[in-house]
This record gives sequence, structure tokens and C-alpha cells, in this order.
Amino acid sequence: MEHHRPPIPGENGAPAPIIEIRPQPGPQEAFLATPADIAFYGGAAGSGKSFATVIDPLRHVHRPGYRGVMFRREMTRLIGSGSLWEESQGIYPLLGAESRMSPVLEWRFPSGAVIEMRHLQHEKDKHAHQGKQYAAIYFDEVTEFEEAQFWYLISRLRTTSGVRPYARGTCNPDPDSWVRHLIDWWIGSDGLPIPERSGVIRWFARVGDQLVWADTRDQLLADNLTVEPDDPLSFTFIAARLDDNPALLAKDPSYRARLRALPLVERERLLGGNWNIRHSAGLLFKRAWCELVDQAPAGLTMVRAWDFAGTAVSPSTPDPDWTVGTKVGRGPGRAPEHYALDAVRLRGTPSQVEELFIRTALADGPNVIQVIPQDPGEAGKTVALQRMTLPELQGIAVRVVRPTGDKVTRFQRASSLAEKGLLKVVRGPWNDWWFSDLEGFPDATHDDTADSLSDAVNNCPAPSAFRVRGATA
Repeated sequence: MEHHRPPIPGENGAPAPIIEIRPQPGPQEAFLATPADIAFYGGAAGSGKSFATVIDPLRHVHRPGYRGVMFRREMTRLIGSGSLWEESQGIYPLLGAESRMSPVLEWRFPSGAVIEMRHLQHEKDKHAHQGKQYAAIYFDEVTEFEEAQFWYLISRLRTTSGVRPYARGTCNPDPDSWVRHLIDWWIGSDGLPIPERSGVIRWFARVGDQLVWADTRDQLLADNLTVEPDDPLSFTFIAARLDDNPALLAKDPSYRARLRALPLVERERLLGGNWNIRHSAGLLFKRAWCELVDQAPAGLTMVRAWDFAGTAVSPSTPDPDWTVGTKVGRGPGRAPEHYALDAVRLRGTPSQVEELFIRTALADGPNVIQVIPQDPGEAGKTVALQRMTLPELQGIAVRVVRPTGDKVTRFQRASSLAEKGLLKVVRGPWNDWWFSDLEGFPDATHDDTADSLSDAVNNCPAPSAFRVRGATA
């Protein structure tokens, strides 16, 4: 699509050059061209999903009654770097649109057409759109939405603007999302999109609480006599990968390298577009990735991160969690080697756990930061403060951290370091159980060792940044 900017006065009075706003050839162009009632696009990072979403409604903004809405699950992701709002700011003003951010994010075009940007953080937020009418609905990262939210919003598709209402969604692979089941026909048994099916339109209708599918609308009606003539809707999935977005690669040639640096599971999803791969035992950590060494080099900054438990083995609790403390050293440089130096563990009472913590911290000495977690709530804050201020640890550096995110996400850095050969392990009697625990993560019953390693590598400062200052919060 093209937009002519008003002439800019100049020495010769010539009009300004034409600014072209158009999709890139390939999947992005197919996404904007499909006539499907519902279309999902993407399946890999860097495939131009945000740009495609932002420019799609520009075909209709000359219509006075047109209203579109773009959803993101969380409000904080609607704005800021890389967001739909940021992307739109470089495009919509070229067509004379004016923005406002309160009470909602909104663009108004000279015709009176409106594009809103909203969030649906909670499942109940869908009801805020009861009675609304939208010509087009866009779901940015549709896998993050609940299925009930999606189908409820589809019911808000109605308009008198002359546009046949439709919905669009962009996505990265998530094997546990309801989206994976919806696009199953377009995905092979290996989890990768089937090239010849990308963009192929199929038809569906809901019978009871199930979706029934057919290759054509007429076939769907013939095979399902209870389906009314107006019930069938068309759907397609259009697969896209980083290579389908040469504009991004030209601007940021190192983006592919950053995706390759991801741990295996995330790399296969975001670079390879794999919809089947999951975090499972043996994929996040392999002992073969780690070189065993007799000793670590000098000059490392060192931390020992703890994951605390406080239950001893008993007939009523035959398999309680462990208290684990993993000691890690970090070397200098932009891609520093890390060393797993030592690990201790214990199943015991709270007093036994405290004794282990004090004894180990004193043995480590003042040059090793003791990293302890703070559990949520006031009780967690109180326990962390008590451990941080133990009189026996005078002169020992203690740091309290508040773990955020799920355990698998927190483990990503440790997994990536290991896979790239940047996590070496000092030989010791603790090696076998430590490796076994990590290789079993996240499927194993206990994740104490994984949590301990995560906090160690995520909180180990660079050598130049390390100064022992005693106990710190």
C-alpha cells in the first residue's frame, strides 16, 4: 500500500517522495492477502509478526465506521521497545492518524476509523468487550491467551463499515497451548510446519463442544447435517521463520546468532519453529556438555547459592526435598567460563539446615558470596533476614535474591552455558548426584539442585564488579 505525504515546500516546490508501506514477499504478504475468517501467522522469532499486524488494518482505515482492536495479554507488553504501539508510531502518523494513551491506547484516522490496543490479563477481562463491535481483532502472541478469551472475542466480530469481519493472530511455538491443537493439520509429526499446507484454508464449525473440520465449506455442511449454512468459518495457519524477514536480518545481522545462543528447547522453538519440543529430562542439561577438571583457575568471582528445605526423612515424609548449596565461580571476559566448584546437600530439620549453612559459609570464607532466596510473603522476608544476619557469619558476604519467573526460565542461562561448553565442573564426590539431579530436571520429583545452580549462575558478578562488603540485602 502507498501513502502520499503532503508536498513539503522546497526550492523547486516538488512534492515529497512516496513512502511505501507494504509487506515483504512470502509469508508476510500471504498473511495480509488471505481471505480466511481467522488466520494465525508465525511460528518462529523474527518473522515480522508485529509489522504484519500493524499494517494489516491500513487497508480499511479510510472507512468511517471501521474499528479494529489489537490485544496483548499484559498491558506492559503493549508499549515499550518492540511493542505494537512502538511499531505503529512509525507508521500511522504518516496516514494522518492521531494517538492518545488514555483512557485506552488508540489511533484515530482522518476518516474517523479507530484502532485500539488493549490487554486481557485476566480471563474475566473479556467481558469488558461485551456489546462491542469490531471489524477486525488481532491477537499478538495468541498462545498467551486463554482459549475462552479468544472464542469470546471472536463473537465480537461484527461491523457496518463494509469490511467482512475477521480475526488474526501471531504466535511463537508452544506445544502446551490450545493453539497447537487448533493448527494440528498444518504441523507435521516432527513438530515443524508442513510447507505445502502453509496458507491452505480449511473450514470448521462447532458441534456440541467440538470443532469439526473439512477442506471446503460445502463438504463441511454435507458431512454434518446439524451445522447451519451460516455456521462454517474459514481458518488458515501461515508459517514464517527468520529467513522470511530479510529486512530484520539486514538491520540486525547478529539476531540469528542470538537465537542460536539460546538453550536447545528455546532455540528449536524460536529459530526452528518446532511446535512439539518440550522441556524434558535430558534436554536442558547433559553431563557430557560439562568438562571435568581437577581444579579451577585463580581469579574467579565466587558465589554459593542455596535452595533451602527443612524436613527430615520420616515414615510420613519418606522423600522430602533437599537443602542444596552449589558453589560457582565466574571468570573474566564477555563470554566467561563458569566453574561448578562444589555442592552440598542435606535432608534435615531446620536446625540441621542452619548448621550446614553456617558451617559451609565459614568454610567458603569471605571471598564467596552466599546467595539465599527470599520466599514470597512476610514470613519469607523474615526468614531471609534472619539467615542474612546470623552472628556466626560476621564478615561473610550474604546476598538475598527474590526468584522471579518459572523454574525452567530461571534455568535457561545455566543450560545455555553448559551446552556451549562454558560450564566446567571440578571433580569431587558430589559430582554424581549433582549431575543426576540436573539431567532429570524438570521431570524429576526434586528440583532443588537445579534451583541452586540457577541462582548461582544468575547472580555471580563479573570479577571487575566484585567487592566483598559483608552482609547485603
